[in-house]
Amino acid sequence: MNYVQNIRKYLGHQPIILNGSCGLIFNSEGKLLLQQRNEPQKRWGLVGGLMELGESTKEVMIREIKEESGMTVDVSKLQLLDVYSGRENFAMAPNGDEFYAVITAYIIRDITEVPVINDNESLDFEWYDLNDLPKEIVADHKIVIDDYKKKYMAN
Repeated sequence: MNYVQNIRKYLGHQPIILNGSCGLIFNSEGKLLLQQRNEPQKRWGLVGGLMELGESTKEVMIREIKEESGMTVDVSKLQLLDVYSGRENFAMAPNGDEFYAVITAYIIRDITEVPVINDNESLDFEWYDLNDLPKEIVADHKIVIDDYKKKYMAN
């Protein structure tokens, strides 16, 4: 049983704080890797996930990349983009669980490995041009992508 499942055993659907990491993973052509999630909405999102006890945010990112895509990334490739938290990061899961997310977003550039579906969380992986993204993107991840574009693609 993982950390969140264990907490939910005691707290039910009450709001909790969940910490996680996500990555803007770019290949050598500057295209962004998106993962189509195995969820009812089949939305696209960044690779990432929740922290387990004792992990750093960087360790979360490295583990989630490996678990979800099979790719191995050296921790030295992680560049901090920002940390997202606060009231605007409140969410309710389809099962009624309420949480406030604290998301640490990293930039990872020049990835040469090919992602493969490595778990039951993924339906597909695609490399996208930042100016031609799919419409159905996880809302929190869209904010992270938009922040990246403002900081690194400003004219």
